[in-house]
Amino acid sequence: VEGQTEEVIFDHLHSTAFQYTPLGRTILGPADNVKTITKGHLLNYIQTHYTAPRMVIAASGAVKHEEIVEQVEKLFTKLSSDPATASQLVVKEPATFTGSEVGVRMINDDIPLAQFAVAFEGASWTDPDSIALMVMQAMLGSWSKNAGGGKHMGSELAQRVGINEIAESMMAFNTNYKDTGLFGVYAVAKPDCLDDLAYAIMHETTKLAYRVSEADVIRARNQLKSSLMLHMDGTSPAAEDIGRQLLTYGRRIPFAELFARIDAVDPSTIKRVADRFIYDKDIAIAAMGPVQGLPDYNWFRRRTYWNRY
Repeated sequence: VEGQTEEVIFDHLHSTAFQYTPLGRTILGPADNVKTITKGHLLNYIQTHYTAPRMVIAASGAVKHEEIVEQVEKLFTKLSSDPATASQLVVKEPATFTGSEVGVRMINDDIPLAQFAVAFEGASWTDPDSIALMVMQAMLGSWSKNAGGGKHMGSELAQRVGINEIAESMMAFNTNYKDTGLFGVYAVAKPDCLDDLAYAIMHETTKLAYRVSEADVIRARNQLKSSLMLHMDGTSPAAEDIGRQLLTYGRRIPFAELFARIDAVDPSTIKRVADRFIYDKDIAIAAMGPVQGLPDYNWFRRRTYWNRY
């Protein structure tokens, strides 16, 4: 697990962003815990969390609804009858975002590249502004020195990173949960590029609250719609999408409705949503590797707003 550095970064990002709440608990855990897991632990976990009110059975492709229902009634008879729903559990222990960074940066000079993630509190699945944040993620985009686009990407952040060669890779992320979310940028870079890269990320992210062009929004909307369609390339992704949407929205949103909501996002919407989630808001930071050159928390926090327009 420790070898998957991106997973480790996001694990620590959640632990600092949502500290002292269930969402901040590690999903990876130390290797010692994995070695001591027993059959009893697994059975107890399944009985506690795999309950009927929190489960959806989804199928797609060449299936008959009646046959699926018959099989489910026959096979899913021993589920836990715990009546607690996911919404009730969230109300009992809500997630609280805390602006912070991992107490001691995971400095490791044996790792050749530095990695860090900067995140703002995002939106829940059902938040009206969740679609706008998806468009904003597409506007910030992603970039890798191994990708074919090079310096000719649509995203201004990707262009700045590519032209100045200040990162090995970077990607914007937008993670939604039941009652909150995380929106930010994850990047990998050489140790001597961290200052310039951090400035580029904060400048382009904060700029969403000040200057947004119609062309950038149109490009991001089209890119988002195409990625959503390309993801539906078989029956397995379709079944997964049905199940996820039923759990999060209570229904499956048709593509026509989803695309209409995406097309309704314009530059004024982007600036309004950025003002809500980014402008002068607290951030969470996680970093590992040779990160001595990464600016401190106060430097990042100061750049969540501009004193000019």
